[in-house]
Amino acid sequence: MKKRQVVVKRDSSGRSSSTSSSMLRTVRYGECQKNHAANLGGYAVDGCREFMASGEEGTTEALTCAACGCHRNFHRREVETEVVCEYSPPNTYR
Repeated sequence: MKKRQVVVKRDSSGRSSSTSSSMLRTVRYGECQKNHAANLGGYAVDGCREFMASGEEGTTEALTCAACGCHRNFHRREVETEVVCEYSPPNTYR
């Protein structure tokens, strides 16, 4: 997982500067982790590597994987967060 860190330094000299930031989150669902042998006391996964929705966004089919038939909750959730910070230097003219 990629991590980015943004550090904003405040200027204590009394000069004004403007900073604006925004956060962008992307959610992706990876391999299926459903244990198909749990009722037998064992452990076996089906090998599905990535969630693919069976239907359009907003329908109940969108929560079922087209590859393995499992619900989206059985797939590993990966959240990528990106923080974008724009900074304009303080006005040096008085």
